[in-house]
Amino acid sequence: MITVYGDIKSGNCYKIALLFSQLGVEHDWKEVLVVNGETKTTEFLALNPAGQIPVVILDGGEVLTQSNAVLNYFAEGTGLMPQQALAKARVQEWQFYEQYNHEPTIAVRRFISKFLGLPADRKAQYDSLEEAGYRALQVLENRLAKHDFLVGDSYSVADISLYAYTHVADEGGFDLSRVPAVSAWLDRVRQQPGYIDMD
Repeated sequence: MITVYGDIKSGNCYKIALLFSQLGVEHDWKEVLVVNGETKTTEFLALNPAGQIPVVILDGGEVLTQSNAVLNYFAEGTGLMPQQALAKARVQEWQFYEQYNHEPTIAVRRFISKFLGLPADRKAQYDSLEEAGYRALQVLENRLAKHDFLVGDSYSVADISLYAYTHVADEGGFDLSRVPAVSAWLDRVRQQPGYIDMD
C-alpha cells in the first residue's frame, strides 16, 4: 500500500490528495502537522532529511518527496500528463513557476495569516509579499484569459499544481475578484471528475 505523510490543509499535500482521488490511487494517509513540529522528529527526518511534507512511500519502499515530482510520477501514462515532449515541458514550466514565484508568495502569506494568526513579528513579511503575490496571480490571469487550462486545451497536473494554493489565496489576503479569468478556471477545476475539497 502506498503511504502518504502529509497535512491535507497544506497546498503541497492537497495536490497529492486531489491527484490520487482523480486517478483512483489507493493509499494510506498519515497526518503530519508542520505547526506541531512533527516534520522535525528523528523518525520523520529519516524519511525526508529536508523536513518537508508531503512524503510518499511507494509500494516497493522507495521514498518520493517534492509535491510536483510526486504528481508527475503518478500522472505519467495518464491523461493528466501530456506525452508529447514539448507539452510535458510546458507542464514543468508551470510547476517550476509555482514553486519559485507562486508558492513563496501566495502560500507563505496564507501560512502567516491562517496558521500563525498574523503575529506582529511577521506582519512586515506578510505585507511585503502582497505585490509579488498579485504579480504571480496576474501571470495566471494572462494565460487563463485566453485558455481554459494551463497547458494545451485540457486539464493536467499543471492545473493541479497551481490550483492547490490559488484556490485558497483569499486566506492569505488576496482578492481573487481582481483576476476573473483565474476565478473562472478555479470553477472549471472544481468540475473535474474525482475532485475533492481541501478539507
